[in-house]
Amino acid sequence: MPNLTVDIAPGRKNSLVMKNPVMPASGTFSWGIEFARHFEIEALGAVVSKGVTMAPRGGNQQPRVAETPAGMLNSIGLQNIGIEACISEMAPLWARWDVPVLVNIAADTVEEFGEMARMLDGVPGISGLELNISCPNVDQGGIEIGQDVGASARATRAAVRNTDLPVIVKITPNVTDPVALALACESEGAAAICAINTVLGLAIDSRRRKAILPRARGGLSGPAIKPIALRIVYDIAKAVRVPVIGCGGISSGEDAVEFLMAGATAVQVGTATFANPRALLDTIEGLEAWLRANGVADVNEIVGCALPAPTVAGTA
Repeated sequence: MPNLTVDIAPGRKNSLVMKNPVMPASGTFSWGIEFARHFEIEALGAVVSKGVTMAPRGGNQQPRVAETPAGMLNSIGLQNIGIEACISEMAPLWARWDVPVLVNIAADTVEEFGEMARMLDGVPGISGLELNISCPNVDQGGIEIGQDVGASARATRAAVRNTDLPVIVKITPNVTDPVALALACESEGAAAICAINTVLGLAIDSRRRKAILPRARGGLSGPAIKPIALRIVYDIAKAVRVPVIGCGGISSGEDAVEFLMAGATAVQVGTATFANPRALLDTIEGLEAWLRANGVADVNEIVGCALPAPTVAGTA
């Protein structure tokens, strides 16, 4: 059986070793409790919570999702129970699981990222943080911070300085240069970069002659964005030294292999779970089958194998 173990926070005070490189994307797996009733949650490499804000939120006006060709638009608006309930109600349940849980935190301000990181530091059941500086469906924080290199760096710094937990930063594709964002976050102590969040899109109801979503724009996910996500992972992996987590349109072991070859150390599966609740397990099994069929003994052997060979100074 091939070795599937990966480390997405190497060299950190608290490492993040995963038994395999597959985890859910934030917002598509809720708190993990519902899925744990249907399959062995410990089979996953990690669990990622839905976005948590300082105060509870009711989310955006309905409808919040719209199906599109090869994808889905969403404008959920970070509906959640708030950080205090996350700590008191969810974390004790996660502490019983033999799988690391990453809490996705979505703050309104740079300073609030630091405060939320401090509140979650040392809480049993929480193994790491994923900074959501890329949500396109809220008025404050989110993409407002994530489209600005300086603000992204400051948010990362605020979180890193207030916790010993590994801090992963999830960046937006809705900028000219995602690599600049990744480098800025790496420079401020990010343990890993997650790429990407959803791509801004729009759907029109031609019968009603108006946008389907009340906020008009929404975040596009699903197979339609896979080539975009793969390109951004490839570009970032060439530039940073920390691990990259690939996210966007992944629904199979073959998809995971492509992202790993593009430089990702781990992957997230999101929209695919809506149509196939077993998509995460299928991806793990498909990845393992590919490694066996191709004689690869360790999944880390293919990480970045499609990237250009590094040039040596003084050579043409």
